[in-house]
Amino acid sequence: MAPPSAIHTHETAGTGASVPTNSNGGPGTATHEPGLTKAQAEKAEIEMPKFPAPKKFEDKYQEREYQKGRLVLAFRIFAKLGFDEGVAGHITLRDPVEPTSFWVNPFGVAWPLLKASDLIRVNAQGKVVDGGPCRLLNAAAYMIHHAVHTARPEINCVAHSHSLYGRAFCSLGRNLDIITQDSCAFYNDIALYSSFKGIVLDEEEGIAIAAALGNKKAALLQNHGLLTCGRSIESTIFWFMSLEKCCHAQLLADAAAGGRGCETVKIDEKDAEYTYQTVGTEGAGWFSARPTFDIMEHESGLDYKW
Repeated sequence: MAPPSAIHTHETAGTGASVPTNSNGGPGTATHEPGLTKAQAEKAEIEMPKFPAPKKFEDKYQEREYQKGRLVLAFRIFAKLGFDEGVAGHITLRDPVEPTSFWVNPFGVAWPLLKASDLIRVNAQGKVVDGGPCRLLNAAAYMIHHAVHTARPEINCVAHSHSLYGRAFCSLGRNLDIITQDSCAFYNDIALYSSFKGIVLDEEEGIAIAAALGNKKAALLQNHGLLTCGRSIESTIFWFMSLEKCCHAQLLADAAAGGRGCETVKIDEKDAEYTYQTVGTEGAGWFSARPTFDIMEHESGLDYKW
């Protein structure tokens, strides 16, 4: 990775994603690989294409149906990755038509079998007002997600699950170290909620989690698991997948370093901040999730939409 002084970034119009530019403000270029001289790096620079942007809708009802389909794909992705366990875990989508309500999975319905018609819509008072035949609501899902959606009006999706490496790392009561390029996506953008009071069944605990999350896109819930959020379903799901792998990587690295009597090498703050501008933006999260969603859509056929 080039040092922060080598190149700077600008945002691609309409996406919020950052791509590198050269120091003269010219066209976008790919970041440099480590070990290249300046001459080699300049020779290696290539122009970056314009990034695509999320779908836009003039009709909010059409947007609702499209986003419900994306939410179902998100659950099927989580199931394929083993993020489901029993009836635990939930992903919510702020409703485009009635933004004070959100869509969520019905309690106890298997994620790999979910269809858009199975999702339920919950209003601000915690009442199920729309959705499929099974209208059981996970109380913890409402308490946590309602609090986050209320505190963060710009956020449209929130994901929480008891993934294996996430909950293992959350037992340590510490925040993520910035030790890999991927972890730079969470540089100054991840919170630690250092409390555990059992299953979240009361309003105060949900509000406390939302307060700890603040304006960040991810949180480590001590003795519990991971939580991520984003402006899109895709970015939220990618941050969760990436954070789970970052937790796994740090568990491995810490164990290896401990066995050798040393510590892991932390990335310099300036380099971490620079890298964040490329890999940690909302646009980067949305774009990075596209292959996973494309594959799941291909595997699911058309039945997931109804």
